[in-house]
Amino acid sequence: MIDDEVLAGHQQELRRGTVVMAALATLETPGYGYGLLAVLEESGLSVDANTLYPLLRRLEKQGLLDAEWDTTESRPRKMYKTSDAGRSLLGALEAEWNHLAKSLNALRSEKSNPPLKELP
Repeated sequence: MIDDEVLAGHQQELRRGTVVMAALATLETPGYGYGLLAVLEESGLSVDANTLYPLLRRLEKQGLLDAEWDTTESRPRKMYKTSDAGRSLLGALEAEWNHLAKSLNALRSEKSNPPLKELP
């Protein structure tokens, strides 16, 4: 049986990069941070606001998100949209994700059908 703390740590590590991909993919349609939190939650990718908002600022600083203030309501809110550079990065990350998934699936199927030569 695996220790819950060990599992939680590895799950967090695995999710860290997926949140970037999820944010870039979701924000291809402009949105606010709070709305992004809700969309991610609904899709099964729960993210804490204290994790998401710094990530959005970092992605904006890196030029991967465009942002502008919406002042049409009484409380200004920052609207985010994936930039051209962000879409390019998302495509590259998705390609890498798919490659890693394919490799892992191949390794898992080899476990059922071991390769002919032994590992060193």
